[in-house]
Amino acid sequence: MATATRRGVLAVATALVLIALSVGLGVVVSDALGITAEPAETMGEPAAVVPAVAPAVAPPRFTTVEVPTGPRYDVALEELMDATAAAPARAGEASLTVVVGEGAAADEAYSLTGTSTALRIDAAGEAGAVRGIYDLAAAVRGGRSITESLGAEVTSRLPFRMVDLGAVGVDPDPAEWEDGTDYSHASKAFTDVLLPEAPYIDQAALADAYADFDEFVRHSLANGYNALAWPGFVEYTTFADAPDGPVYPEGDDHTAKALALREAFGPFWDRADELGMKVFLRTDMLTLTTPLQQYLENRFGSLDTENPELWDVYASGLDELYAAEPALDGVLIRIGEAGRVYDVEGWDYYSALAVTSVDAVRTMLTTLTAQAEASDREVIFRTWSVGVGAVGDMHTSAASYEAVLGGIDSPALIVSTKYTLGDFYSWLPLNDTLEQGDQRRIVEFQSRREFEAFGSFPNDLGSQYKWAIQELLAANPKIEGIWTWTQDGGPWRAGPMTLYLKAGFWQLYELDTQIAASLARNPDTDVEQVTLDWAREWFSDDPATVSAILEAMALSRSAIEQGLYIQPYADQRVAAIGLEPPPMMWIFEWDILTGDSAALDVIYAIARDRLDEAIAGGEQAVADAERMRDLVTSTDAAAWHDPQMRDAFVQTMDYEVDVLRMLSSYRAMVLHQAQWHDTLSTAAHDAWASDRAEFEKLAAAHLETYQGNIDYPAWNLTAAELGVQRADRDLAMAWIARVLLVLALAWVFIGILAARTRLVRRPGAAAARASWLASTRPWRARESTLGMMLLDRWLLLIVPAGLLVITRAVQTSFLAPVQLAVVLSAWVVFALVARFFAWGRSPWPLIAAVGGVVMLRCILVLAALSFTGPGGYWFAFWTDPVRRTLYIAVAFALFIWVFVAAGWAMAAQIGARRATGAVLAAVGAGLAVPATVVAAIGLETALTAWNDQLGLLPWGLARILGITVYLDIPASTAWYAAAFGALLAIVGTLLALPRRRRATVPSATE
Repeated sequence: MATATRRGVLAVATALVLIALSVGLGVVVSDALGITAEPAETMGEPAAVVPAVAPAVAPPRFTTVEVPTGPRYDVALEELMDATAAAPARAGEASLTVVVGEGAAADEAYSLTGTSTALRIDAAGEAGAVRGIYDLAAAVRGGRSITESLGAEVTSRLPFRMVDLGAVGVDPDPAEWEDGTDYSHASKAFTDVLLPEAPYIDQAALADAYADFDEFVRHSLANGYNALAWPGFVEYTTFADAPDGPVYPEGDDHTAKALALREAFGPFWDRADELGMKVFLRTDMLTLTTPLQQYLENRFGSLDTENPELWDVYASGLDELYAAEPALDGVLIRIGEAGRVYDVEGWDYYSALAVTSVDAVRTMLTTLTAQAEASDREVIFRTWSVGVGAVGDMHTSAASYEAVLGGIDSPALIVSTKYTLGDFYSWLPLNDTLEQGDQRRIVEFQSRREFEAFGSFPNDLGSQYKWAIQELLAANPKIEGIWTWTQDGGPWRAGPMTLYLKAGFWQLYELDTQIAASLARNPDTDVEQVTLDWAREWFSDDPATVSAILEAMALSRSAIEQGLYIQPYADQRVAAIGLEPPPMMWIFEWDILTGDSAALDVIYAIARDRLDEAIAGGEQAVADAERMRDLVTSTDAAAWHDPQMRDAFVQTMDYEVDVLRMLSSYRAMVLHQAQWHDTLSTAAHDAWASDRAEFEKLAAAHLETYQGNIDYPAWNLTAAELGVQRADRDLAMAWIARVLLVLALAWVFIGILAARTRLVRRPGAAAARASWLASTRPWRARESTLGMMLLDRWLLLIVPAGLLVITRAVQTSFLAPVQLAVVLSAWVVFALVARFFAWGRSPWPLIAAVGGVVMLRCILVLAALSFTGPGGYWFAFWTDPVRRTLYIAVAFALFIWVFVAAGWAMAAQIGARRATGAVLAAVGAGLAVPATVVAAIGLETALTAWNDQLGLLPWGLARILGITVYLDIPASTAWYAAAFGALLAIVGTLLALPRRRRATVPSATE
């Protein structure tokens, strides 16, 4: 009796410890998920206004022009003459005189005097004189009078206005866009120019690229820009003067390539400098080559980015490059993204996400700004970053910005930040980190909005840009410029083949490029007038046609904001897993319509009190897009400059209407699906079924119409279709779970009753009794299996094993063989190893104990699945912290109890020490074997397959950065798990081995 009492007390104590640990784990997991939402302070821009459209003003023919000589004047005059020649009509003649004073060459101020027939530009410096000519050309292209600024002094509020490199050097090869699933962020610019072997440069392709570049520079200057970001840095330097070099051994082709690339692209940089364009080399940090990485690791032991001497190596490379290429004005650095999505296959230049600490950033900037000051150059540092801690969120956190950059006040440092508090999405607040800091600042904008259909939908951002710039300038006088991405950002070949100035309907997002520059020069610019000028320049001079286009563009933001976003979610600031998910999420990302439970269930949970509004937003977007299409189609093709431009606009609107209709049906479907999981309402399930039929019809039509179309590509519906496939099975899985739950409970109740009634004599009852006793009182496992018939013994194994297999299959809707394979292989290895250490003893006590607890765990899972299937199971996990915590607590306690029960059951046969060792060895082997297989396959590959089948996290994660990168899971994790399992198995084996008995030596007295 004393022994039984001690065992009972020990069992209760063990249970209490397990429950406490499990509850703690549940709380920790719920806290880690940390899903919260609060209203966001979205931007307060006014609604767009449609201005009255007067007839275009015909420009005069310039017959006499007196300007200083020089390439900048020549190019500006060519722009003016081209604009005049392209005008539908000309009225009269005029002369133009340009007078330049002795002021600073970079001074952009000028005044326009004279009359309509005799214009005069007076400027203090060359920049102002040239800008005056460009402004006349812009007035001509916009159908405005060239005398509208007579008598006024024209200045530029922000002197620094930078663009990316557009699509310069990018080959518009349709074959690269046809598949539509290339999410690489590499532009592949100059691929045709670069050769893998000496002489490394294709001269014919280089000449074509130079012409491409010259056109882009001319166009950007005309738009009002005066700087550009050129990709690369490490490619152009030999690091010949690196400390303790050389970096590249003699004969290494990296040196020859660097010299060849400098010789090839030096004239590009010289041309930009000649025309008044600054050039900044745009690079990630760390930027590497294989020999450079080896040199750094050999010298410093690792890529130690907190070591100033490491940055001296990069500073030496910049010294070398600036000496060789004086046209270069500085370097533009990003630390927040890196990796394979930016790398070009077959080219040994790559980046590593290695600058991840505050000390690393400060060390880098201290060294490189000192180098810039000494060489009269500048360093532009982007606050765009990804990760945790101060460096991870310095883009959105005022405190982190100060922690990283506070006190770094080099005059050579410019800090660049996106104007949105996050990436380039709508509904985000203004980035208030732009309102702080002692550093010089520039503001980033994106014209081809990557997250808003890659710029393939009309998207007039004028009012938002204007509000943002005015707010920021009022708050921070240190802001001195902008950086507009005319083409770059996100995948290059996953959306439509629109390449700035060279392919597709790029004129749509040209509007936002022009608006950004206009506002940088004058924050009070009438943005509606800029839109009007854009419409006249590219489409028509007919007032009725222009009015229709302007009215359509005034609706464009509503169609985007309601059609691509779910407002009751998007207008909240959401936090989850230590991150701030973007305001879109149901499209993750770009053109990938997601089907995962994490994103969709959380969106519903946040929007559930405004569900009708959430669904109505999609319908309103469709109505807006249809109205836009009607406006454009109502215009007369003969009134357009080029009827093909009208066709492109109409086709664009057809495409937008089609996409928004499909998205509207999808949002209704997934929200009603989540509503069913939440409320168990039959009406919600019926609404989901109706929405699903509508979505499947529209999706099929969308794919049939747009699949393979490089101008209007079909959206990526793979993840959505997988989600629909899983959702279709939820109700069936719920019914299977209910049936299995009843059978499993019956098995347990029979076991409970059979212990005290004659029911134990029935076939199978003894097995149920043994299962119950062994799982709840494992020290009685051996006695519970004595005298059992063969049928009962096999049922003792088959019932729990079969229930485990079918439960896991139901939990994954019979769609996740990876999950089944990993789980079942771990259990099989565990069972085999445990049986090995009990060899020669009856296996049935162990089987009864483990199988009994497995039954209890399956009952818990089946209970959770029985409401609305796997979808409801995961809905509760993501959205209900109370149920999630309780479930995790019970599930984890039962999981650990499996091993406790196994050891206890074996202890009666082989002793406590050996039983403990056997269980440890079995657990270690059960971990090591599947972990080794996963590691051999590749953790990212395995996680991708697993997630594709279960649909828990966005499908796009693996196609963008990779699940392991996004969640910051080291690639070696599976190997570490395998090693830990192996270590556990070794320790367990040593404990489980029987000890040798010492021989007894008779005493002398015997």
